This record gives sequence, C-alpha cells and structure tokens, in this order.
Amino acid sequence: MSLTALLLLSVVVAASFYFIWRPLPAARRLNPSSDHERSFLLAERERLLRALQELDFDYALGKVPEEDYPTLRAELLRRGGEVVRQLEAMQIPMPAFAPVEATPALSDDEIELLIARRRSERGENTGGFCPQCGKPVLLSDRFCSRCGRALKG
Repeated sequence: MSLTALLLLSVVVAASFYFIWRPLPAARRLNPSSDHERSFLLAERERLLRALQELDFDYALGKVPEEDYPTLRAELLRRGGEVVRQLEAMQIPMPAFAPVEATPALSDDEIELLIARRRSERGENTGGFCPQCGKPVLLSDRFCSRCGRALKG
C-alpha cells in the first residue's frame, strides 16, 4: 500500500469514528432526572384534576361541608397551578384532559320501563322452575344449578 492510500484510509476511519461518537456526549448531557420529574409532574397534574372532580362531585352530593368546600377547592387549584407553571417552565406541552361526563339521571318511570324490558327479555328464555328447590331455570338447562336435579328436556 502506498502512503497516500494509508493516509486516506486513516482519514476515513477517523471521520467515521467522529460521526459515530459525536452524538454520545450529547446523550450523556441529557438529565434522566428531568424525565423523571416530567413524568411526576404530569402524573401529579392528572391526580389533582381527578381530586378536583371528586371534590366537586362530593360537594354536589352533600358529602363535603359547605364551609370546607371553598378552602379545599382553593388549595387544589393552587397546587394545580404550581404544577402547570413547573410544566410550562420545562417547556412541556400539556396533554389534553377529557373531563368525565356525568350520566343523565333517569326518572322513576324510565327505570321501571328498563326493568320491565329486561324482565321480558329474560322471561322468553326461562324454562320455569326447578320442581325440587324452586329456583328459576332456563330452557337450555339440563340440571338445576342450585340442587343438581335432572330436568326434563
């Protein structure tokens, strides 16, 4: 090999080592504790939002005294604001939080209608009662699930 070829080969090897090893010190500069802190702050934000929803729900049900509610709510909002400010300082985009929607309340008549509809659906599948213990059985049952008596099929 000539001296020029060896020199060219050493330059190529040195350049490839440079491009391979150059990103590694930057990766070492990343602080794994910042990832841990970010994850902690996001979890704390989620926890505070859920606690705020639960507090509002409990207050609506009358479980939280009226004199304690404003203080508890203000404290949760203050702590939530601190967490959001810390996340913004870390320049972390805020994930969307979908509030839990309340199910609409059903009237007594609607509930009775649902119960009657369910009973009529089950009534079509019933095969009567066990002659020994009186438990309701289905048409497809060969034995009673309570006492084990063989049913006429």
